[in-house]
Amino acid sequence: MRQRVITAVIALIIFIPIVLLGGITYDIMAIVLGLVGVSEIFIMRKKIIVSLEALLGALAMLVIMVPNSWLPNGVNRLFFFYLIVMLMLVNMVFSKNRVNFDDIGVTSLAAIYIGLGFHYFIAARQESLMMLFYILFTIWATDIGAYQIGRKLGKHKLAPQVSPNKTWEGSIGGTICAVIIGGIFVAFVPAIQLYSLPTMILFTFIFSICGQLGDLVESSYKRHYGVKDSGKILPGHGGILDRFDSLLFVLPIVHLFTLI
Repeated sequence: MRQRVITAVIALIIFIPIVLLGGITYDIMAIVLGLVGVSEIFIMRKKIIVSLEALLGALAMLVIMVPNSWLPNGVNRLFFFYLIVMLMLVNMVFSKNRVNFDDIGVTSLAAIYIGLGFHYFIAARQESLMMLFYILFTIWATDIGAYQIGRKLGKHKLAPQVSPNKTWEGSIGGTICAVIIGGIFVAFVPAIQLYSLPTMILFTFIFSICGQLGDLVESSYKRHYGVKDSGKILPGHGGILDRFDSLLFVLPIVHLFTLI
């Protein structure tokens, strides 16, 4: 617990000022987080991260992730992403199937999953600082509420084959906490109330559920790869994907509802 607290304090000391500053510094931080996330996928799969396969995976993720302002007008992300996928396929030939079709599928999916999530992480900050905080508070309220209520009241397992410690009581409690905190935040920060208050509260409810699904998805692929944490970059907390699993699912849905 002490290690977790120390890591959390140090991370917040670094993270919060960059979030407040925004701009290019924030964008670079997001890109670094995305690259670390991709490397964690390779490490979980017991793949070499200093390789052509990993380099192409990182490039594919960057094509999806970088802010729109970084790209020349008329650039088609999907086209350049597919060019990189074609290079991955060619690499399969020249590596004599050391890199196989399944490997390319996982790498491509990871690039989209991580790249889009962190792309909208940047877009949320570009929208406004308060919008980003609204999303973060919704997710944090869900996580803290689910943990505390699940620990005290949890009896019915939510997904025992994937994450044995999560319960329905914790999940419902986390969503209620998120709706309360998110609703209060929206009510007192009218600048982010792009829809009516009841609609924003409904969105908060949806975001909380999506965040929990993102957490379960990460638990699922970690269990598939037989690892406890996605990485070790954050002692006591695991890896970047462990900390951003909910955000990677929530942020594209936030964009779907045209909040960012």
